[in-house]
Amino acid sequence: MTSPETFIKDQFPSSDWPALPTIYKTAYKAVDDLFKDNPFLQAKSALDNKGRLISFAVDFGIERAIKNGALNCDYRWRNFARPTGRYLELRFSHSTASISQVVDPKRQPRNVVYRENGRLRNQKFLPFVEFEDEMSIAGLPHFLLLHGHQTLDFAHLGVPSPTSKSKYTWLSPNLMTIPHEIAPTGTVPPEDTDFDLNDLQLLKEDIDRWKKDNGE
Repeated sequence: MTSPETFIKDQFPSSDWPALPTIYKTAYKAVDDLFKDNPFLQAKSALDNKGRLISFAVDFGIERAIKNGALNCDYRWRNFARPTGRYLELRFSHSTASISQVVDPKRQPRNVVYRENGRLRNQKFLPFVEFEDEMSIAGLPHFLLLHGHQTLDFAHLGVPSPTSKSKYTWLSPNLMTIPHEIAPTGTVPPEDTDFDLNDLQLLKEDIDRWKKDNGE
């Protein structure tokens, strides 16, 4: 059975992870500078909504990084379930990802429709080997790019648990504190003794079949 960590490192190699702290730092600084240069943004209502501007700046940074090749994936703007705006969806070879600003990195962000759908697509990562054959592919597995709320204290990659609205099946180390200590692409942590390239390949083949059948 493929572990979530192994799958994510195949989709988004750890050698690419250091790009994220740089993008986040640039985005947060841009917003901080905007608030410093515009006194009207010191209003309580503006300060309460600073997180929205941070989200916009991060989206802009991620989109620009994809366009210039700093992040090796595709993207598209998706409409929310209710017509209130759009969100940035990152598209990898066999998965998707979205960006979330959260207060607590150990808890999933609030439950909106697109995150709920993404969470439910991760059932293949459940640790129930005896039911693995019955766990069909319901869509592209989805993971989250998490970063701190208001202050940039942490940044993680997380795979939401398909059976919990608050927990993760896997959460990366804090990318803000270890950007230069991440293992090279393709390496597997020593404790990951159940790593099996055949399992990973079989999972990707299942996803390929789903993509073909569903026109993705």
